[in-house]
Amino acid sequence: MGKVWRSLGVLLALLSPLHGWAADIEKLRIWPAPDHTRLVFDLSGPANHRLFTLSNPDRIVIDIADSRLKASLASLDLKGTPIKDIRSGRRNQKDVRIVLDLSAKNPPRSFDLAPNNKYGHRLVVDLLKPEKPRARTLADTGRENKADPRRDVVVAIDAGHGGEDPGAIGPGKLHEKEVVLAIARELAALLEREPGFKPVLIRDGDYYIPLRKRTRLARKAGADLFVSIHADAFKDPRARGASVWALSERGASSELGRWLAGRENNTDLVGGVGTLSLDDKDEVLAGVLLDMSMTASLSDSLEVGRYVLRDMGKVARLHKQRVEQAGFMVLKSPDIPSILVETGFISNPGEARKLKSRSHQQALARALFNGIKHHFTRKPPAMTWLAWKAKQRGVPYRVVRGDTLSMIASRNGISLKRLREENDLKSDTIRVGQVIHIPAS
Repeated sequence: MGKVWRSLGVLLALLSPLHGWAADIEKLRIWPAPDHTRLVFDLSGPANHRLFTLSNPDRIVIDIADSRLKASLASLDLKGTPIKDIRSGRRNQKDVRIVLDLSAKNPPRSFDLAPNNKYGHRLVVDLLKPEKPRARTLADTGRENKADPRRDVVVAIDAGHGGEDPGAIGPGKLHEKEVVLAIARELAALLEREPGFKPVLIRDGDYYIPLRKRTRLARKAGADLFVSIHADAFKDPRARGASVWALSERGASSELGRWLAGRENNTDLVGGVGTLSLDDKDEVLAGVLLDMSMTASLSDSLEVGRYVLRDMGKVARLHKQRVEQAGFMVLKSPDIPSILVETGFISNPGEARKLKSRSHQQALARALFNGIKHHFTRKPPAMTWLAWKAKQRGVPYRVVRGDTLSMIASRNGISLKRLREENDLKSDTIRVGQVIHIPAS
C-alpha cells in the first residue's frame, strides 16, 4: 500500500509543473492620456479575466485566469497616473491576481484584443478620469445669447497614431507617432502666434485616441478645419514624396490610396478601441442635410488641400502634384473640412532621415501653416476675426490697364491718402493685375 501512495505522489509531482498555462503575462505597458490611463498586458495567448473594484482604500483587482506572471511590475513608470502602486499574487494555483492601488476613484473598463500585425493577444484596462462638472457662469449665458462676432478660426491638429500604436516604423526604429507629434506641435505654435487662429491639438502626448473620437474632439472644439498628420510607409522602400488627401466620395483615387486608407483605418485594431447628429430627422431630410453638408465640407477640404500641397512642394518632394482622395475614416466628418497630410515616406531611408530632423519638421509645419492661412484669409468663416478684418479692409479690386490710384480713389469716393494707408502703399505706383482693397466710404 505504501508503494502505491509513493507512486501516486511521484505522479502528482510530475504533473504539477507540466500544467499547460493558457497564457503567460509577458509584458506590461502603461499609457497616460488626458481622459484616461491605459494599462496593457501582453499575453502569450488568450486568457479569461475578471475585474472588480474595492473601496477604503480605492483599489482595482484584476484576476487573469490560468496564467503566469513573467513581466516585471517594478519597471512600470506610474508617474502622471492615478495608480499609486501595483502588486501581484496568486488567487489560487492557476490564476494571477493584479491589484492597483489608486489615489482617487477612476472607473475602470477592460477588454481583450486579438493579435494583429504588431502585437499578440492583449488585455487592456482603462482607468477613466471622471469629468468634473463645471459651474455655469454669466459668461456662459452671454455666449449662448449672443455669439462672439470676432471668434478665432479653430484648427484641430491630429497627430496620427500614438501610445499603443506606433504607426509606421522606419530605419533606426523611427516611429511615425513621434515624428508627426513633433510636426503637430510646431504647427500649433505657429497658429498660436497668428492673430485670428486658435490651434487645438487632438493628441498632445504619447497615447492612443480612437479614430472616431478624434473627429468628435474636433467637433467639440468647434473646429473649422481638421488636419491629420501622418508619415507614409509602403512595401517598396523606394517610394517617396509628401502628399495631401481629402475624403473620396467613391473610394480611393489610386491603388496606393486604397492601401494607405486600409492601413490607417485599421489602426483602431492596433491602438485598441473598446458625428453630425441626424437622429431627430426623418430619413429623407437627414439624407439631404448630410449630402449638403458633405458636399460643402469636401469642396473646402479640396481647396485648403491644394494650398497646403502647393506650399509643401516648396520644402519637400511631392508624391503627386494634386490632392488625392481616399476613404480615410478620420476624414469622415460631414460638417468639418478635413485633410490628411502624409509628410513623407518613413519607410524610405532618405526621407526618414529628413523626417527625424527638427529643421525639416519645422519647414513642413511652416508649409502647412502657410497653406491654411492662405485658405482662411481668402475664405474666412462667418463671425470670425478674419472675416471682420477682411470687411475692414474692404472689397478687393484687381487693377486693369489705364487705372491710376487717384482714379480708383475718386471712383469709390475715398481719399487717396486713405487708399494708400489701407493697402500699405509707399507710393502711388500700381501695376496691372495687382489686387488692392477698397475700404468702405
